[in-house]
Amino acid sequence: MDETSQKIVDAAMALIRDKGYVATTTKEIAKEAGVNECTLFRKFKNKKDIVLQGVNQAQWRADVTPEIFENVQWDLQADLEMFMRAYMDRMTPDFVNLSIGLRAPQLYDETSPLIMKVPQSFLSAFTEYLEKMYARGEIRKLDFDVFAINFFAATFGFTFLQASFGDELTKVRKEEYIKNNVQVFAKGLMG
Repeated sequence: MDETSQKIVDAAMALIRDKGYVATTTKEIAKEAGVNECTLFRKFKNKKDIVLQGVNQAQWRADVTPEIFENVQWDLQADLEMFMRAYMDRMTPDFVNLSIGLRAPQLYDETSPLIMKVPQSFLSAFTEYLEKMYARGEIRKLDFDVFAINFFAATFGFTFLQASFGDELTKVRKEEYIKNNVQVFAKGLMG
């Protein structure tokens, strides 16, 4: 991708993160990219085309892949903290807000598979970890799919609320949240 096209993609993705897809116009994208609107349409078919180019670029996706969860110690407390922290460190407010902006009905069919890769990576790695911990005799048998979605919901929920409201909703800090939640979840797994 040439430099001008990249400027257009970066401008579009930043505006969608901040305003949403529907509220972002091609005129604003062109202005933000420092090009005229005619240049934008010479490089891309339409706004949707720009966005679809952007979602396929690594810098516009949170780096949440199963590989980030491979650093397990086989210590329940430490590993649960690692799962939560690894997700929260990569799902910055910018990525949360961008993923919300990318859920517009005009884009959903094309963007949802990419957006869902993040929770799918978390859930598959975490469920596999729980199954291995059970096989090692470290935790009791539960419905690990249900447990994983609950753990993910707690992780995502805090991340989403922080991205949406910052410190306005709660003064609970990320590390305090992780430590306290992991204690509760660990007790549930230990029986």
